[in-house]
Amino acid sequence: MDAEVRFWPSGKSVRVRRGTTVLDAARRAGVTIATRCGGKAACFMCKVTVRPGSELLPIGDEERRKLAGLEEQHIRLSCQTRVSGKAEVELPPDPLRSAVAKALARQKEQEELW
Repeated sequence: MDAEVRFWPSGKSVRVRRGTTVLDAARRAGVTIATRCGGKAACFMCKVTVRPGSELLPIGDEERRKLAGLEEQHIRLSCQTRVSGKAEVELPPDPLRSAVAKALARQKEQEELW
């Protein structure tokens, strides 16, 4: 094992073999990344943000086409992104938790107006 991936915001990390996908590393670390296509770059659900300085194998043509320029913002498909050393990956917020947090914030704002 010659690569390590740390997932944020949990801070969990896992050591994996060079060339392992970020999605597979997440599964080994017990970190959930949503996907519908089983890691075939078809659903676009497994987007993550890779922190600058992360050691990754070069992006493939299929992933580049799917991302259509988002890779410039450090967004990658976890099912296609392969690690070559130390990498840090930020997971998007859980959609349900985000929706609940927004609803609670709106409720608090309304209560403060009273």
